[in-house]
Amino acid sequence: MLKKNLAALTLAAISALACASSFAALKQGEKAPEFALQASLAGKAFSFNLKDALKKGPVVVYFYPSAYTGGCNIQAHSFATNAEKFASAGASIIGVSLDSIARLNEFSADPNYCAGKFPVASDADGKVAKAYQLNVTGLIANAKDSRGKVIDHGFTDRTTFVVTPDGKIFATLGDLAPDENVAKALETVQNMKHQK
Repeated sequence: MLKKNLAALTLAAISALACASSFAALKQGEKAPEFALQASLAGKAFSFNLKDALKKGPVVVYFYPSAYTGGCNIQAHSFATNAEKFASAGASIIGVSLDSIARLNEFSADPNYCAGKFPVASDADGKVAKAYQLNVTGLIANAKDSRGKVIDHGFTDRTTFVVTPDGKIFATLGDLAPDENVAKALETVQNMKHQK
């Protein structure tokens, strides 16, 4: 029981961290920093390049604290459930966290979360998160994920950027619950499509 309570407290601490940002992220109209990261789709690693992805349309770049934690599980599941709607609006999705590619290979294929519907990328040193002016924090001692496995990396704020094909930030979405974050991102890309 004590172990279960400690795990719940750890997950609560991670969620609180994700919501406690001062929200200093890059804003609408600013240039979105280009990046290339190792990513995973349906359990298979590949090289993701934002510049290449933008050639096909808007990209929803969502940063999240950690795979296999409460809010991140909800957010990944919500993105997966709505992946076809994002595609219909002409947008692609990339999740970014400080997780290792090994953790992301599992998360990206997990039928309860990403379900192979969109890729997630490993920003292990937090450089990309920092380029988007997000807070990056270190390890939390004894932090465990929702599977009971040790979380061996730092965390970043839950913030979503909708990036236009010309590389500009169209919207910055932060300080929202995980499912609200996804709903707002979908509404944004659908509105973008209608504005064309």
